[in-house]
Amino acid sequence: MKARTRGLWLAAGGLLAVWLLAWVGYSLAARAKVTVEKIQAYVNSVDLRRLNERERARAIQRLADMINALSFEERRRARVEGIWRNWFDDMTEAEKGQFIEATMPTGFKKMIAAFEEWPEERRRRAVEEAVRRLREAQRQAPQPSRALSERNPPPLSEELQQRIVAIGLKTFYAESSAQTKAEVAPLLEEMQRMMQSGRFMRGPRGR
Repeated sequence: MKARTRGLWLAAGGLLAVWLLAWVGYSLAARAKVTVEKIQAYVNSVDLRRLNERERARAIQRLADMINALSFEERRRARVEGIWRNWFDDMTEAEKGQFIEATMPTGFKKMIAAFEEWPEERRRRAVEEAVRRLREAQRQAPQPSRALSERNPPPLSEELQQRIVAIGLKTFYAESSAQTKAEVAPLLEEMQRMMQSGRFMRGPRGR
């Protein structure tokens, strides 16, 4: 009986140790998880203009790494709200280009290649649907997110939309400045999300 009782206590102790390890791991993961709020706090805590060249490069790379760790929904929210807009405005042209490349989502080039193969009308429908989704996301944003997104609206100009439809994403991206690429990034990410979900990967009206 003593041996059995001792065995039960050892088993209970083992289960408790496993539970404690799992709880510690969960707590550490939760603290390490990147959120829009953490990115906002980071960009607010660092004045890019006061850093030297090496420090700027490290700071920008850290921001890029944080952005890449966001879920799609959080990434869309951060872009629509313009969380890092002030930083981007303070970057040099070379830094802007490197930042855009570093934050380009996985599969982005495949999306551009697929878009190139589509007829103009199909491109137009995809762009219009992405714009609609961005507008809807902006309308549904909670306060104070809505106020931020209203000050930093997504790129919805008719001119840019028509240009993308007419010449295709590959040419548009190759010819655009870093500033323009940044302006249309929310739109292009939304289009990529639609394609990854299967929407617009078939022919017109699901054929």
